[in-house]
Amino acid sequence: MKKAVSADSNTDKAKKNQHYYLICERKWLYFVLIAVAGFWGAFTYLLRGDVFCNAQTGNVVLMGMALGTGHWMEGLYYLIPISAYMLGAFVSELLPNPIKHRLLVRWDTLLILIEMAVVLGIGFLPESAPVQISQVAINFIASMQYNTFRQAEGIPVATTFATNHIRQIGIGLAKEIRHRHTDEKSHRIKLKMHLKMLFFFAVGCIAGAFLSNHFLGKAIWATLLPLAFVFCVLLYADLVAEKSRIEEKPAGH
Repeated sequence: MKKAVSADSNTDKAKKNQHYYLICERKWLYFVLIAVAGFWGAFTYLLRGDVFCNAQTGNVVLMGMALGTGHWMEGLYYLIPISAYMLGAFVSELLPNPIKHRLLVRWDTLLILIEMAVVLGIGFLPESAPVQISQVAINFIASMQYNTFRQAEGIPVATTFATNHIRQIGIGLAKEIRHRHTDEKSHRIKLKMHLKMLFFFAVGCIAGAFLSNHFLGKAIWATLLPLAFVFCVLLYADLVAEKSRIEEKPAGH
């Protein structure tokens, strides 16, 4: 009888010591978000001015090339998406605490709702509308998403571009070779995560290219479905499942 009680006690301690990840930190949610971002990347490049809106390295390079070859107006044009991206990071850094203390939901949940509203509006734009409208809007929400969703179950990841995932896969493969004759395999957790993130980003790009070619501007509405699903899950978490944890910060913040 004493042994049974001792075993139960050890089980309870193990459960308490096991880290609980908030719904907004779960891996599946990050897979959905990076697929959506991949879709946006293909959409903006194919239909909205050959601009990469998910990250700004390419736009800075293009701006430098234009300025270096004397195309001043073309170079200054890239300040539009760069500034929109910067503004998104600025806003998403300031709003979480005021939102959390004034509303019953997390900033993460509200952000998904904002993204849905922006996507809905972009889909209504006629093809003749200035591409800068879509560029600025997607730069803004992509930046906020990148700055808000930072860690998936303890693993730092990016939900709007693939560069870091490619780098981390290279590191993981190097560790695989280094530890091939040892029992050290902990690196595989991160390696698998980054492989999956890269895969879902590519899936989003493929879907974005395919649907953009067939439905033009309205193709972006396809991302409303996964975003709506994420929003409903996060809303339920805030109001019911994780109501008592509403003050708890997601990892990385």
